[in-house]
Amino acid sequence: MPKDRSYVRASDIGAWSFCNRAWWLAQVQKAPHERPQQLDWGDQSHADHGRLTSRAQRLRRIGIALLAGGLILLGFLLLAQLLL
Repeated sequence: MPKDRSYVRASDIGAWSFCNRAWWLAQVQKAPHERPQQLDWGDQSHADHGRLTSRAQRLRRIGIALLAGGLILLGFLLLAQLLL
């Protein structure tokens, strides 16, 4: 996935503030990283975290929908008891 360089990302600011020379070498000069396996590990860790976050959000939405459905059903049951 190519990076859109028209946006300044928080990670770019963090990398630049940590070592502006390293940022310049990586972003402007496209110098290879000394330990690319660490970059790959970081990319994989972020992807894993993103998947877990998406799953947690999906489960939360399902839980809210089930709770709402249960409350609606409870309301109908109470209404039926009152009308009988």
